[in-house]
Amino acid sequence: MKKLSILFILFLFIALSGCNNTAKISYPETKKCDTVDVYFGHEVADPYRWLEDDNSEETALWVEAENKITFDYLSKIPFREKIKERLTEIWNYPKYRVPFKEGDNYFFFKNDGLQNQSVLYIQDDLDSEAKVLLDPNTFSEDGTIALSNLSISKDGKLLAYSTSEGGSDWAEIFMMDIETGKKFKDNLKWIKFSGISWYKNGFFYSRYNKPNESDKLKDKNEFHKVFYHKIGDPQAKDKLIYSNKDFPLRNYYAGVTEDEKFLIVFESEATSGNTVYVKELSKKGNTYYKIGDGFDYQYSIIENIGNKLLVMTNFNATKKQLVLIDPKNPAPEKWKIIIPEKEEVLKSVVLLGGKIIASYMKDATSKAYIHNMKGELIEEMSIPGIGTLYGLNGKKDENTAFFGFTSFTFPSTIFKYDIDGNNFEIYKKPDIDFDAKQYSTNQIFYKSKDSTEIPMFIIHKKDIKLDGSNPTILYGYGGFNISLTPSFSVSRLIFLEKGGIYVTTNLRGGGEYGKEWHDAGTKLNKQNVFDDFIAAAEYLIDNKYTSSEKLAIMGGSNGGLLVGACMIQRPELFQVALPFVGVMDMLRYHKFTIGWAWAGDYGTSEESEEMFEYLYGYSPVHTIKKGVDYPATLAITADHDDRVVPLHSFKFMATLQEKTLGINPTLIRIETRAGHGAGKPTSKRIEETADVYSFTMYNLGMEY
Repeated sequence: MKKLSILFILFLFIALSGCNNTAKISYPETKKCDTVDVYFGHEVADPYRWLEDDNSEETALWVEAENKITFDYLSKIPFREKIKERLTEIWNYPKYRVPFKEGDNYFFFKNDGLQNQSVLYIQDDLDSEAKVLLDPNTFSEDGTIALSNLSISKDGKLLAYSTSEGGSDWAEIFMMDIETGKKFKDNLKWIKFSGISWYKNGFFYSRYNKPNESDKLKDKNEFHKVFYHKIGDPQAKDKLIYSNKDFPLRNYYAGVTEDEKFLIVFESEATSGNTVYVKELSKKGNTYYKIGDGFDYQYSIIENIGNKLLVMTNFNATKKQLVLIDPKNPAPEKWKIIIPEKEEVLKSVVLLGGKIIASYMKDATSKAYIHNMKGELIEEMSIPGIGTLYGLNGKKDENTAFFGFTSFTFPSTIFKYDIDGNNFEIYKKPDIDFDAKQYSTNQIFYKSKDSTEIPMFIIHKKDIKLDGSNPTILYGYGGFNISLTPSFSVSRLIFLEKGGIYVTTNLRGGGEYGKEWHDAGTKLNKQNVFDDFIAAAEYLIDNKYTSSEKLAIMGGSNGGLLVGACMIQRPELFQVALPFVGVMDMLRYHKFTIGWAWAGDYGTSEESEEMFEYLYGYSPVHTIKKGVDYPATLAITADHDDRVVPLHSFKFMATLQEKTLGINPTLIRIETRAGHGAGKPTSKRIEETADVYSFTMYNLGMEY
């Protein structure tokens, strides 16, 4: 009997060990090839090059094997299903987007709660019954075909919209009559990075040539062009409006001023900086006036005032200014300054009710000011509090407008705004299971490695104790002039309501303080971004918010690169690493899809030996060391991600699994029929979020 008891206890220990995932994981045996590239005389091995072929059977089998291990691990986390149930519960509330007006009708998007895709509604006026105009949930049974863009004609009678399948950036454009709901036969393909701008009985749009079908999710995107489509014509009859055969790696975006006087074509070769070409549509010929020279500065056309253009730019104003430009005489010395540069960063400008409303960012939060049409300040715009103002829109000759507002503990709410009275009222408020009074948000400033002060938001329950024991997630991005401003997230509640601390830091490389802040985190300054993030972690530990054993880091896309680089540079500093759809191979990123457009931020391995050595020095795939105990890692990617192609995560995780000591799990979750994130159906978002927080909380030692 005693022997049987001992055997039973031994069996129980083994069973519990399996449930707690403490056993060392046996990862798929990933084959290696002998591929070597030479950069300026330096040989660089690329043993997992074969994983770049997303069409091969070998890669498919590797993906299947990796997912099996990952989902087997996740399935053994005891509270995974409870987290999914709670997420589903709090996710299930009506969500509205800011309404807008075209012609005599109002339009808005609404999701009833758990619908895979939000639905477009129409109403005659603000008090009439809203009717469904377009329901993207009918595009596919599983919600993986999403609405990616739409444009309504200025008279409010026609709708053009684009759809994307499985999360890909590739899109198709369709058209319908708004009054009858009848869809036209028109179907435009090979659309990518395009607007839809109505003019007369058609619209301008951008597209590429038809790609090789088998490699369309991987091949480099080249020779972007602007076309004009006339309703009823086949795509083959579309008129080529603008292209440049001499520069295949440039993008073009077309727009028309509200009065249809000017066609505006924006030319870019990176994610920031552009040149603008302006054509008078009433005049025959192909004469364009050029604004800007090169791609060092950004020009955003707000609207035309007669024959002149109101332009927001960072030329001679690193935090941007508003100027009036005559396109026939566009030299900077001829510009008229309407709103000069301020201490805050100018984010957007809209014309509403005969006034200019300029939105600014101060320390990553929103402010807005009302000016007359001469640019003279009238007063500060009233907004609900400290947070993020978004979606401000209306008509330039009407007094009623709408905007959205959110913060870390303020769920996204839609407001109706009276421009003359400078006051607002709630238009649509979410009914969500969340008590904001239990939580606090603090903004602090900490010093990075070079003593630069970096802002950081810290969100947690008010009764938290600073004893170094709090599970914490540190989130960052730091690139492409993108600013991280306060916003509400349902998925984040899972972590916060169980005592976690959530932190967002505003790293260099972003746009929080203008062009200089952005430039300080690009190319040969990219290490500043990683230093800023590491310094944030050290601040949280030094000030007893958390400890290395309780700290997770999270980021997506360029933020995935951030997480990958920092977990390699300082593995002892973090317990969990969550790199989502990350750019991990810094030597080859520019060879796939739209990767070449990121060179403005990263530089490329081919442009100089100095740049190669700098990229090679932090590229996550190339800097993983053998025999190091790296943090518990869950990488996320998707088979249809043609923005940051999945090969980045494949090669990174294959290398990590090969070289890590293997004490902590190093897993990759590869979603099917999903892309970089946009358009992902609610069902997939809930499943992925449940897996991410289950993995994180489990490896931080939390209970649920």
